[in-house]
Amino acid sequence: MSGPGDRRLDDAARAGWLYYVARRTQDEIAREMGVSRQKAQRLVSHAASAGLVKVRLEHPIARCMELAGALRDRWGIALAEVSPSDPDAPGLLSGIAAAAGAEMERVLSSDAPRIVAMGTGRAVTAAVDQVQRMNRPDHCIVSLLGNMLMDGSASPFGATVRLAERIGARHYPMAVPVLASSAEEVALLHAQVPVANTIALCERADVAFLGIGPIGADAPLVVDGFFTAEEAAELERSGAVGEITGWVFDADGAVLERGLNERVTGVPPTPHPTRPVVAIANGPVKIPAIRAALKGCLISGLITDEATATALIRDDTPG
Repeated sequence: MSGPGDRRLDDAARAGWLYYVARRTQDEIAREMGVSRQKAQRLVSHAASAGLVKVRLEHPIARCMELAGALRDRWGIALAEVSPSDPDAPGLLSGIAAAAGAEMERVLSSDAPRIVAMGTGRAVTAAVDQVQRMNRPDHCIVSLLGNMLMDGSASPFGATVRLAERIGARHYPMAVPVLASSAEEVALLHAQVPVANTIALCERADVAFLGIGPIGADAPLVVDGFFTAEEAAELERSGAVGEITGWVFDADGAVLERGLNERVTGVPPTPHPTRPVVAIANGPVKIPAIRAALKGCLISGLITDEATATALIRDDTPG
């Protein structure tokens, strides 16, 4: 059982997160926590003086730890990290990016060479930006998917080169569009030696970090121009609820065998018995997709926030 000292540290940690990560004012923190402005100010000061706040929040808030344990137990995943939520910004990436950056640093601090496979997207890129700079030329960073549209333009959310630059590692981007024009073109692209080598490295990766996207007109892959709103609507009619590295799957986490998936050039998400596959995702719009990925064992780790974790624990059971 926790005592008054533990509860005060929890409150200080939460106030510190709201102030330093979520960028809330002390008045906003006071309203959020139901305390006076003076107490909110004292809690923020205590978070700093107690050494809880550095580059990221180092204090494991009790509620977040409980949720992480519940996620592991309910879904049978090896890794779960939960950061505090900001009710006024349900899709805020700052907290999960800091937690994911810390997990990436843990992997990259290994003395042994590591092959790290990377997805793309806003959450993954935000996490990479939290990784401290280091010099690890023995590591290898490899992309799980292409980063180009059909017209040859690139997404600004590619994480492979970004991470490699931060740690001085070799990197292998996949020099293909996310979607080819046909299944035949996919086969031709995969036959190219550089692409085949990149795919082979992905299959040998020690760990993978990736995002999970929803399906719909506002999905990141639609907003960023990788496929159209009409294609997204057709995917929804076919039962798709989410995507990982461009591959769409249904509510049970089964990757769809036909349709748009026939044109995806990247490495498909598949359950892996030994390699950690860590998803970085949060927000109400992503909950059905995250739940489906957990059901289908497409991921073995999840870094998310309180609100998303609570929904994943309460709203469904693993099937």
